[in-house]
Amino acid sequence: MRYFVTVGERILEVRLEGDRAYVDGVASAVHREPVPGTPLEQVMIDGRAFTLSLEPGGLGRWTAGVRGSRYDVSVEDERAHHVRSLVGTAGPQAGQVLKAPMPGLVVRVLVEEGCQVTAGQGLVVLEAMKMENELKASGPGVVRGVRAVAGTTVEKGQVLLEVAPPDDS
Repeated sequence: MRYFVTVGERILEVRLEGDRAYVDGVASAVHREPVPGTPLEQVMIDGRAFTLSLEPGGLGRWTAGVRGSRYDVSVEDERAHHVRSLVGTAGPQAGQVLKAPMPGLVVRVLVEEGCQVTAGQGLVVLEAMKMENELKASGPGVVRGVRAVAGTTVEKGQVLLEVAPPDDS
């Protein structure tokens, strides 16, 4: 299974195969065991041992502590990463037109016209291939037009909503 792990501004491609992990193509022998009753994991990578603390932040987000430092980490599986790439990542200055990345059913619309949104905030939940996908804002802004309606089907590329830059009034 492939994952895309973001630590700060860096995105790492991680592939797991049994007791081997490939990080950006570099193989390592990995073994981990949770420490019962704690948020800690004992991790061994290529014979080097360390303790890792993991605090869940929700929706694939974690705070990881290792060797006295803390890191905000997000993890996406291959499918979620692909869906996000199809939606696009327009910068906050450009606003955003959110389009359906694939055909599906609109399960929920999480915002309404006039709402202020922040980067990463959920906008629409789309069900496709029996999985729910939360489509998120790529940057801050104000919802200017909602075309998605819960319970309706949409085609790939269909506009679901528009987010204008925050200073556009």
